Amino acid sequence: MREEGFFERVYDVVRQIPPGRVTSYGAIARFIGSPQSSRMVGWAMNQSHAHPAFIPASRVVNSNGMLTGKHHFQGPEVMKEMLENEGVEVVADRVMNFNERFWDPMTELGL
Repeated sequence: MREEGFFERVYDVVRQIPPGRVTSYGAIARFIGSPQSSRMVGWAMNQSHAHPAFIPASRVVNSNGMLTGKHHFQGPEVMKEMLENEGVEVVADRVMNFNERFWDPMTELGL
């Protein structure tokens, strides 16, 4: 699988996450047909700042709602601030009410 094609498929999904909602690396990996590629989804998020279009990478967290990618933003609080600006409560680097905020591409994009 070519990295560019994989990353673009990831970005296509991430761009569809509505403001105020979050999804996980694993949910994206499952949706694009690569269920064992959660880590590679993370790599795509790490590189999303270089994409010409805005990719809302702050909306992608781990399966427990933790902001594991926060160190890839311009400062340690940027990811949290971006989520809070969309109405997502974050405490101790964890999305509160994660199950209510969770956006599952399998359900939402209908497969």
